[in-house]
Amino acid sequence: MEMHQLRYAVAVARMGNFSRAAEHCHVAQPSLSQQILKLEEELGERLFERTKREARPTPHGEAFLRRALRILEEVDAAHREAEDAKDLLTGTVTIGVIPTIAPYLLPRAMAAFAKEYPGVEMIVQEETTPRLLKLLHNYEIDFALISPPLEEPPGSQLGTMHLLTEELLLALPPDHALTRKKTITPGDLNQEQLIIMKEGHCLGEQVLNFCKSPGIRPQVSFRSAQLETIRSLVCAGMGISLIPAMAAPTAKSSGPVFRSLSPRQPTRSVVAAWPKHRLLGRAATAFLKTVTAQLKSNASLRSL
Repeated sequence: MEMHQLRYAVAVARMGNFSRAAEHCHVAQPSLSQQILKLEEELGERLFERTKREARPTPHGEAFLRRALRILEEVDAAHREAEDAKDLLTGTVTIGVIPTIAPYLLPRAMAAFAKEYPGVEMIVQEETTPRLLKLLHNYEIDFALISPPLEEPPGSQLGTMHLLTEELLLALPPDHALTRKKTITPGDLNQEQLIIMKEGHCLGEQVLNFCKSPGIRPQVSFRSAQLETIRSLVCAGMGISLIPAMAAPTAKSSGPVFRSLSPRQPTRSVVAAWPKHRLLGRAATAFLKTVTAQLKSNASLRSL
């Protein structure tokens, strides 16, 4: 039994298809298939039920793959420890992050990290929270920057580090009547046309949950997977929205007008999360330290 056979088997289980698994592993499909067959012959059991279009783990395969994942994780941990001994002269840190955080929190942190550790490669995967939790569970990313609440996969236990709590600002079209009010309350949003993130994005659910709390009833008119699209729609007069403070420009521009609600402001938290039983490598730990340092130095991203 060889390590590359375990990686191939895990790839087939994740991709559900031998062709996609071969592409993911950067090998020819016949070579991958042959290695899986050798592994099955050695084990004396079939790991996958094969059809023309998909491959599904057998009951024996599911049990084997759980152990294979743990073995691969231990091997990866050994590699990380070896890289750590090089004082971060080389290495890789893989960061998962939701789209409503990535463009606002990461650039400065990545630039500062690259300056201090030029030999460490940074890989960023932007996904929705449910997808990031699966990537964490499968050890495909070192940690994720996400916003609670978190619905963890069965059997998953996460360690978390709170990074900040920020206000969700009311975004208004420049000529909206509410821009002329000195104080805007949640009740003022009643019956307004609301633009939010599409289903699967936590910010959309956070906005809707806030609206339910004070009993207001805005009408959801548009949903989008891009925060910048929402800002453009608001600016065009298509409705209003609630946008994280980190995504609101500090300088005046031709975009939406941003206001705080009173007396109670909606907020969201941002945390770093990783599998609790998996220690963060030095590269990941160093990057998190860089993020927290950037938060302390950047007034627009400080916690409430």
